[in-house]
Amino acid sequence: MSITQGGYAIVVHGGAGSPCDYKDGCEQAAGRAVEELGISGDALEAAIAAVTVLEDDGRFNAGRGAALGLDGATVEMDASVMDTRGRLGAVACVQGIENPVLLARAVADTPHWFLAGDGANRFAHAIRHPTWDKISEHQREQHRQIVKKLAGSAQAMPGVDNQAFLRFWNYEKAADFPVGAACDTVGAVVRAPDGHFGVAASTGGSAPSLLGRVGDTPIIGSGFYAGPAGAVAATGIGEYIVRHLLAHRVYSWIEDGMPLEQALQRGIALFDKNVEVGLIAVSRLEAGALSNSGMPFAKLIQP
Repeated sequence: MSITQGGYAIVVHGGAGSPCDYKDGCEQAAGRAVEELGISGDALEAAIAAVTVLEDDGRFNAGRGAALGLDGATVEMDASVMDTRGRLGAVACVQGIENPVLLARAVADTPHWFLAGDGANRFAHAIRHPTWDKISEHQREQHRQIVKKLAGSAQAMPGVDNQAFLRFWNYEKAADFPVGAACDTVGAVVRAPDGHFGVAASTGGSAPSLLGRVGDTPIIGSGFYAGPAGAVAATGIGEYIVRHLLAHRVYSWIEDGMPLEQALQRGIALFDKNVEVGLIAVSRLEAGALSNSGMPFAKLIQP
């Protein structure tokens, strides 16, 4: 790919199924990405800067707003980063840390690309990554809504019997369900003025879910992908997204010359309408976002 100096393109999303009035958070994140481009000119660092804003917001299912596990106490988070300079890093099922996307960025500097669970947490401790273990009232209310839905007849996760979560319960604390499932990820894709692309994503996981569940967010080609033709990030129910290798599939269509909007539409059309899914992407000339449900997003382009 020939690298030429030019404008930039930034798209940030707050998750498929998230309230559209959260758009202000996405706009703030996109603005932070522009600031980072002015400082470093680096597509990946700009995407990461945007995602850290959303992780710190508290309203999104990532970072400080990550979904509580079904036990009402555990928070497990995943994150990923990738760019066209060869940087690739991801973490899964990390607990008690601040800004998982920054931990994923740190993994990209190790001999590995993916660390999970206790090993990822030990790595965080080794590099003195900041901790965060506070649980907000927003997170508790989201958990109460999930538990209430599980106790009813409506499916908390499309295509899954609510009782399955009880049959396969693997939390330390016993199940107690006397009294809108969260599946939203946050993400950003960036085309920098030098023509390089970057993508970053972070999530508090799917709710409801069993302990140790990993969705699409840290899986390369499923929840995220960046290559010489662009960058793509997906959001929605990971169990469905990974079966389509969604991010890479959409990227491949863009690489083959399909208009970006058409590629996004074709990607969304792979899913049943009751499965919430969303996509954002940037290419050499275009940028866009699309979802089959509400998805707050922000797009900034400088030609």
